[in-house]
Parts: sequence; structure tokens; C-alpha cells
Amino acid sequence: MVAFLEERGLEGATVLEIGGGVGEIQLELLKRGATRTLNLELSASYDEEARRLLREAGFEGRVERRLTDIAAQPGEVGPADVVVLNRVVCCYPDYERLLAAVADHARRLVVFSYPPSNVVSRALVGVGNVLFRLRGRDFRLFTHPPAAMLAVVEEQGFRRTFAHRALVWRAAGLERAT
Repeated sequence: MVAFLEERGLEGATVLEIGGGVGEIQLELLKRGATRTLNLELSASYDEEARRLLREAGFEGRVERRLTDIAAQPGEVGPADVVVLNRVVCCYPDYERLLAAVADHARRLVVFSYPPSNVVSRALVGVGNVLFRLRGRDFRLFTHPPAAMLAVVEEQGFRRTFAHRALVWRAAGLERAT
């Protein structure tokens, strides 16, 4: 994902990362020329470690972190040149609303990862969801249809220019059509 974005040009770019955790991808993008990043989370549990990593890297003033659900509150976030979702779409029940909001906020590039929609991944997600339920947690995982996810972003004027297949995860990179 980082290599795809670097190839497309990060110099001076603003980055919006949805569910960036402690911010490893954001740090890599800042090292490669991005000027500012905004990380949106649904939980503050990553903030302390993220602040430590930012301090060590010397990027404290270039990263903002907020607790915001972009799909539910799209007006609370401005546009960015690049939008990143790494291992996030599988954690969100309404992929259409999430990816539509993402595409609406991306000026140039969108990149996201997702589990393949096959028997193995659906079985693993099913087992994971049973374990969450047994532990009394409301959190659930999802295996959304990849073609439908891509279609949501493409319908907003993007074209897919990057695809990556790994054992467990897939990644797609899309550029705004000119």
C-alpha cells in the first residue's frame, strides 16, 4: 500500500487514514513526503502508543488524531489527497456507506485492504465472530464482496490501478479519473 502511494507521488500530500491504529502507515507516508496526516479512530486505545511513536519520529506537529466515524459523520472531516484504510473495511458493517464517504473525501487516491471473500476467510470470520459473541463483545468481522466494494469507490469517479494479493489480505488502490 505504501509503495503504491509513493509511486503515485506523496510530496506535499495530505493523508486521511481511517482506523490507522498507532499510525505506522502514516509515519511511513510522512517519511516519503506527505505533509500532514489525520487519523480517525472509533477508540482512543491507540493514542498513547501513537504519541510515543510520533515523538520518536519527530512528526508530532504533523499528525492529528480524532475519534470520529467518517461514515456516520462525514461532515466533520475535510478532504485529503490520499485516503487509507488498512484492515478496516472488514470491521465495519456498512461498507457502502464507509467507502462512499471515503471516496467523497479523497482528492486523488484511495487504498484499502480487505479479506478475500472465499470459503476459508468466511469460516475464519465466522469462528472469530462466535468467539466475540461468547466473550460478550459486540464487535463483529465481515467479508464484504470485493467487486461490490470496488464499485462503490469507482462510482464516485475512481479507477482501480493497483491490486495486491497476499495469503490473507487483498489490497486495492484507486485513482481519481481525470
